[in-house]
Amino acid sequence: MLRLLSSVRASALTLMTLGCTAALSLPAASQDAASRQFSAKAGEKVLAAQNLMTAENPSGALAILASALTVPELTPYERAIILQMQGANYYALKQFGPAVAAFEGAVKAGGLNAAETADMEVKIAQLLIANDQQALGAQRLEDYFNSGGQQKPEYVELLAQAWLQAQNYKRALPWAEKWVAAANPKERRHYDTLNFLYNALKRPERQAEVVKEMIMQWPEERELWEAWASLFADAGQDEDAFAVKKLLYLGGALTTEPEILQIVQYYSYYEMPYQAAQILERELNAGRVTREPEKLVQLASLFRQAREYGRAIPVLEAATKMDASGDLHAGLGEALYNEGECERAETAFKQAINRGYDAGKAWTLIATCRYEDVQKQEKLSCKMSEEAKAVAPRTVARQSTIAAFENVPPASTQSRDAKKWISFIKAERQTFEQRCEFEEKVRRDECFKDIERAYRNQFTDGKFTLGNPDCEAYVAAFNVEYRGTIEGRYLEVLENSAG
Repeated sequence: MLRLLSSVRASALTLMTLGCTAALSLPAASQDAASRQFSAKAGEKVLAAQNLMTAENPSGALAILASALTVPELTPYERAIILQMQGANYYALKQFGPAVAAFEGAVKAGGLNAAETADMEVKIAQLLIANDQQALGAQRLEDYFNSGGQQKPEYVELLAQAWLQAQNYKRALPWAEKWVAAANPKERRHYDTLNFLYNALKRPERQAEVVKEMIMQWPEERELWEAWASLFADAGQDEDAFAVKKLLYLGGALTTEPEILQIVQYYSYYEMPYQAAQILERELNAGRVTREPEKLVQLASLFRQAREYGRAIPVLEAATKMDASGDLHAGLGEALYNEGECERAETAFKQAINRGYDAGKAWTLIATCRYEDVQKQEKLSCKMSEEAKAVAPRTVARQSTIAAFENVPPASTQSRDAKKWISFIKAERQTFEQRCEFEEKVRRDECFKDIERAYRNQFTDGKFTLGNPDCEAYVAAFNVEYRGTIEGRYLEVLENSAG
């Protein structure tokens, strides 16, 4: 704001100087109205005062002008001119208060025409502004405009800046907008003024338009881009703010660690974890982001969000060498788990437990990884012997999984789920055994039927022939249970036939 307002006083003084210089000439001889002529006595004093002014002796001029005001029967016009000259000399001595009083006296004298009165009103306003009475001077100048006074561009600028310095931003805005609209070409000070006012008056949409125009004029100024992004963010237009930040980063304007981390967060927030990870990895390698465990964990987390678990593993391994915390080892374990590297994952989880990480969570993940390994093993077959089933890789992996779930501490929040998993895995094996029993019963029943048919055929044609050779394994069992019954039925049939 100081930079915007520093020219207000200087502008007022410059306009005053130009105005006073033009107004201090004595009335021309061609003026024909008697009321606008000087008497000989008064004219002589005024001429002497003007000569002293030309000689840059304002103090001497003021003494003579004071004497001139005592001349009897001064006309209103004479009094007005003398007071106007007094004001100019007070101004030259930087005595702004007396200067204002003299100019106001010139207006009240009644001898000035409309144009001269208007000119005096402008000078009074300028002097008030230059004398740190910005609000009073601005009001006077605005009144002049409202009464039909000429709105010269330099006057409009002065009025806007006066209200601005008086911190009456609402009154300043319409005049500032008018000043800027008329400017051709527009300079930086025009944009800066509107930018400041829209910001002060909480007009972010208008401020954003101004800042955008400024960026078009001065694209190399990073502060403008930052301001544009901030305006979008403040207005809740986060995507637009992100777009601006992205342009800044791609253009090489964001170089500090906080700036880079902010753009990484933007990418992550908008569900682009892989791009965020790429940026963070590149900046870590370039040394613009500190290579410390926290940043490595962030990078690994982004890779994991992007399901790039393989790329997360070496990052986490590097982090664990810098900071052997339980959380870091657990993070490494999860990454290895997602890559299906159960043995390495288990090692990492156990190291995490040893460093205070939640044992329930760790053993649950170890067990889950072991269970997934169960699914990779060759399935058991009902034709396998009990001994073969007991040592089969799938059985061993299943038992290992149960043991891992049993390691979940009873007090852990994971305990209930662990027990459910154990029940599920045991039920899974029980279901397999029940299926085998059912299949065995079906085979046995079918074979018994086949064996019975073979025995009946043997009674008729003397040949025992099985339809399914595999049923030979069930003949002994059948004989124990049913052979005598079959023979008895056959003999009964023969006896009935003979009778």
